Amino acid sequence: MLRSVGQKRATGGAVDPRVAALRTAVSRLRRELAGHPAEFPDRGIAEDELAALDAMAVGGAPEIPRLRRSLLLVAGSIGSVSALAPGLRDVRIAVDLFGEPPRP
Repeated sequence: MLRSVGQKRATGGAVDPRVAALRTAVSRLRRELAGHPAEFPDRGIAEDELAALDAMAVGGAPEIPRLRRSLLLVAGSIGSVSALAPGLRDVRIAVDLFGEPPRP
């Protein structure tokens, strides 16, 4: 079933706004990366880690250290591609919504 923007899930379960923000930011960056014409050596790493971020978000409460690790890998992979910087910034902001990992 397709939903319009702003509609809630038909299952009645509330969606964590942090998860929704992460999924939106990751989806946007994935689309921008797919449409970017230039090839670069670590593109596959960025694509894999964006897929992992999306999978973690779909799963519900993602592990903060794993989110941050994926973010670092994505940033390192596409960091020099300035056209993707706004999308990367949005993913970083969405990851930051989950807070800091607990200190050992």
